[in-house]
Amino acid sequence: MTSSLVDVPEVLAEVDLPELRALLHPERELWSAGQLRSLTGQVAGELTTALLVTARYRSDQRWWARLALTGGVELWLLSWLPGQATRPHDHGGASGSFTVLRGTLTETFRYPRGTVQRGERRTGETVAFGAGRAHVVANTGIEAALSVHAYSPPLVPTREYRSLADLNGATT
Repeated sequence: MTSSLVDVPEVLAEVDLPELRALLHPERELWSAGQLRSLTGQVAGELTTALLVTARYRSDQRWWARLALTGGVELWLLSWLPGQATRPHDHGGASGSFTVLRGTLTETFRYPRGTVQRGERRTGETVAFGAGRAHVVANTGIEAALSVHAYSPPLVPTREYRSLADLNGATT
């Protein structure tokens, strides 16, 4: 971690608002899943208008923008048109959380040695998870979706899998 990231958070200009800066806690070096849950929920709830204005939707691929980065957390905004999805992946040992700001997302997930599970995440719902969880997130609905994601520690590369069944054998 670099002190410049801890001392001065990087924030996307379109959402560089006092409300967001107050939630970032640049002195916090590692966020728990519960703290990430609180962060994504508060950002989605308090910055709804700014996030809706910032969001873009692309038919050729999912769109995303990093909203903020500190030494302890990274925060993202992702848009999802119907049919758009991630590949099976984990977050490389980082804990995470996401809040659905608009629409519905389907998350299929598992932890190592666990069973595959599936959940529908609707507007206003937040999911938080610890390290090791692999998932696929998809917009299986008919309307566009928008979500806020946070990960700690930040800048940890994701690992992709052929399927969630291959969780213990990363294909990178």
